[in-house]
Order: sequence, then C-alpha cells, then structure tokens
Amino acid sequence: GLEGLLDRLLDDVHVVDGPWTTALDEAIASPGRVVVTLAGDRFGPGGWRLGAGGVGATRGALDEAVARLDSARSRQSSASATVDSAKSACTDLQNRLRSLSGQLDQTDGRMIASTEGLERIASEQRETSVELESLQTRVGELVERSQREQVRVAELEASLPEFEQAEVALVERGQTMNTERSSLDERTAAVASLRTDLEVRAAAIEERRNVLRSRLVEVDAKLERHADSLATVAATRVKLDRREAVVKKLQAIVANRQGTIEFELDDIRERRKRQSETQQAIASRLTSLREERSSLERRLEELRELTARVELEQTESKLRVEASVEALRRDLDTEPSVAMSAECPPLAEGVKAPARVRDLERELKVMGPINPLALQEFEQLQERHEFLQGQLDDVRSTRRDLSKVIRSIDEEIVDVFASAFADVSLHFEQLFSMLFPGGTGRIRLTLPDDLLNTGIELEAKPSGKNVKKLSLLSGGERTLTAMAFLFSVFRARPSPFYVMDEVEAALDDVNLHRFLELVKEFRDEAQLLIVSHQKRTMEAGDVLYGVSMQPGGSSRVVSEKVGADSTGRTGNTGNTANQPELEATVA
Repeated sequence: GLEGLLDRLLDDVHVVDGPWTTALDEAIASPGRVVVTLAGDRFGPGGWRLGAGGVGATRGALDEAVARLDSARSRQSSASATVDSAKSACTDLQNRLRSLSGQLDQTDGRMIASTEGLERIASEQRETSVELESLQTRVGELVERSQREQVRVAELEASLPEFEQAEVALVERGQTMNTERSSLDERTAAVASLRTDLEVRAAAIEERRNVLRSRLVEVDAKLERHADSLATVAATRVKLDRREAVVKKLQAIVANRQGTIEFELDDIRERRKRQSETQQAIASRLTSLREERSSLERRLEELRELTARVELEQTESKLRVEASVEALRRDLDTEPSVAMSAECPPLAEGVKAPARVRDLERELKVMGPINPLALQEFEQLQERHEFLQGQLDDVRSTRRDLSKVIRSIDEEIVDVFASAFADVSLHFEQLFSMLFPGGTGRIRLTLPDDLLNTGIELEAKPSGKNVKKLSLLSGGERTLTAMAFLFSVFRARPSPFYVMDEVEAALDDVNLHRFLELVKEFRDEAQLLIVSHQKRTMEAGDVLYGVSMQPGGSSRVVSEKVGADSTGRTGNTGNTANQPELEATVA
C-alpha cells in the first residue's frame, strides 16, 4: 500500500528535469501545483525552497537573485528596445535602398534598351554603308547621306564611354555589346557576299533611310532623359551612403550595450553555478541517507520473513506430532511412550530410519490390498501363456516355410528377368540400329547388383546427335525408340498377335517407311492389328476394317481384303482369323 499512498500524496507534484529557473517558470505558470527539480528545489503555494536545506537564507538569496534578474531583464528589455528601434530604422533604410536599387535597375534597363537600340541602329548603319559603298557609281546621293549618318553614329559611339564611366555595372553590358558587334561583323561579311543582289534592293534603301532618321531622333531624346536620371541617381546614392554610416554607428552602440549585458549575465550564471554545486552536495548526502534507510528496511523485512517462517515450521511440527500420535493410537493401538521405548529394527549400512519407513510405505502402496483369487488367476494366465506359445511356434514355422518359398520365387524371378533382359537388350540394339541407321541405343539397369529392385533406362543416340536420354529427343525419335523397345520385347517373348493404336501418328515419311519395314519383318511371325489414319499403313495391310454410319442409321463394319481379285464386303468381319496377316482398322 506504500506505492498507492505515495501516488495520492504526490498527485499534484510535478518534477522538472532542468535548473531551478525552469521550475520557477513552471510554478508561476501553474500557481496551484508543487514543482520540484532533481537537485531538491521546491516551488509551491506554501513557499519556495532552493536545495534541501532551510528556508530563510536561501529565500533571501533567491529574492536577491530575482531582483538582480529583474534589473538585468529591465536593462536587457531597454537594450532590446534600442536594438529593435535601430533594426526598424535599418530595415526602413534597407527598404528605401531596395526601392532605389529597383529604380536604378529600371534606369539601367532603359539605358540597356537604348544601348541595344543604338547598337541595332549602328548595325543597320554598317549594313547601309556597305550597301552604299557598293552603289557609289549609281547612287551618289545615298553615299553622301550615309556618310553624314556615319558621322552621327561616331558621335554617339564617342558618348558611350562616358556612360560606362558613370556606371560600373555597365561593363558587363559592354562585353555583351562587343559580342554582338562581333556577330554584326560576321553579318557584314555575309552581306559582302550579297552585293550582287543590291541592285534589286536599291528601291528599299530609301525607305529604310527615312526609318533610320526617325530612330536617330528618338535615340537623341532618350539619351537626354537618361542623362537627367543619372544625375538624380547619383544624388540619391550619396544620401544612402550617409544613412548607411549612421546605421553602422547605431550597430556599434548596440554591440557595446550587448557586451555589457552579457558580462552581467555571466556573473549571474557563475553565482547560480555555485548555488547549484551546494545543492548537489546536499542532495548527494540525502541520497546516501536514503540508501542507508532502504538497506535497513530491507534487513528488517528479511528478519520479519525469517520469524514468520520459523513460526510456520513450529506449527507444522506440532501438527505432524499430533498426526503421528493419532496414527499410532488408531493403526497400531499403541501409546507414544510405548512406541518410543520399543527397539529399532536393524537397518542396512548407510540407510536411515525415515528413509526406510518411506520405502516400506511405498512398497505397501504398490502391493495394494490382498487378492484371495491370485492362485486361480495365475493358473489361468499360465494356460493362456502355453496356448499362445504354441501359436507362436506355429507362426514361426510357417514364416520359415514362407521365407523358403519367397527365396525360391525370387531366384526364379531373377533368372527369368536376367534372361529376358539379355534377350531384349540384344534385340533392342539391333532394332534401334535398323530404325536409326548409324545410331546406337542400349538398355541398362539402374541397380545391376539388385535385380529385384532395379529399374531400366533407355539410352538412345541417333546419328548426328550427341544425346543419350530419351527425354532430349524429338517426338518422332521418341516414338521410334519406344517402338524399338516394344518390338524387342515382342521378339524376345513372342505372342500370337499384337494390337497397336495409332503408333505412327507422329512419324514423317522417312520414319514411317522404317516403321513399315519393321512391321513387315513381324508379319510372318504373328498377327498385327493396327489402328491407323495413315494411308501408307493402310496400303501395307492385308485386310482393312472400317466402321461407318449413315445419317440417321446405325453403325456397320466394312471389311476389304487388299490384293485379292474380288472384294469381299460383309456386315460384320472378314474370315481371316486363322491366317497370320496384317490387319489395318480404319476409324
């Protein structure tokens, strides 16, 4: 219940992980709560305390520190107000400077536009001069006017360096002008190649000259306006330089005041550091005392538990003694004094009396109660045992006989399988070489030493292929390989007749011919029934059987004997059952 009590007592206490100033701010923000720090500072409705000591001197030091902090804050606020006013003035000046810079940029843009117009005029003038030079013999008047325009352009070009000296930022624009001039020179060179076309363009020169005159007038007006705006910009720049000097002086004053405030703050921080060290020493002492108290409480709890265990053991001992006395009187009809005076029976070496008692009790439990029918049950079990023993002997003798029979059958199976495998393997090699001229094939056992559990693998290597597994062959090759194996089995263990269902469906003409040659060899030994859709297989047959059905009627069987003078047709089958011949059934 101690944790619950502490939870209720410390419900309105808030712990701050930081200095006492943070806790003070938290207490001012929440007047009804108790705020404490890890160093032992406490701020609550009943009073404030720094560290774990008394209240008097610490409260006075705290009030003094708070007063100093308030004075420092007032000085800092006044300095901040001064800084804010200086910053606002600086901001106004910066805004004014930005606006003037914008105006200056606009003036620069207008000057750049004028310069570009002048450059365009100069470029057009150059083109015109080139064109007029080529037409001196034919258009003398145009040459004189172009010379006057060139003089005017030269005067304008002479005034351009003055604008460049007045504004340093126009240097980059001058570089751009040089680049454009070089491009204009390139265009002049290109115009030289077009002199042959100037006769056609002579009529347009007069019109362009008038346009140039109007543009020169506009450029002169723009240059005059630009000269006035440059003078205004220079005056404005002087004013801005003066204001910038005033702003720098204000910044120096603010920096000086800020250094004084930081020095006072460092002094306050040093004092607070010394107070914190004192508080930490007190807190460490309090922590050590708390640890000592906790160790003593743990020791007391251990002693209490030990006392409780001793009392419990004493109670259990009393109960066991009473139970033992009751058992002696109930089971043995003996008083405890008589039992204590009786002699102890002899015990084996190393065996104690309590252990021997437990062993005897366990043996009595295992034996259970007395069974008066134990002898009769024993005789019955003995008879049952003799009967089962006889049955077991019969089973063992029968098992020995069966083992002999199984061994003889296994030997017979091994002999028959070995001889059949030898014959089939020999015939498979012969038939494979016949179906695949130039190829080799063989049959091998997977477990040659265990013929009862062995498997069979077919290895086929047609001519021109370096494969041995049947799964790597094409469909027709696998079909021929399977036929070679089947016919090798037929030849090793012949049968009166064989039935095959569309075995040659995947064969091409060459392989079909080989299959028919194989069939021709077996037709003298047995009767073959082949279901087929191949025309060549039907032509090789002796008798053809077909099943047909008319629309709306029943199916009937039609037979035809190939190679006979007359064709016999019946509704059932032909009479060829006793002759060994090839029969082809057509579906």
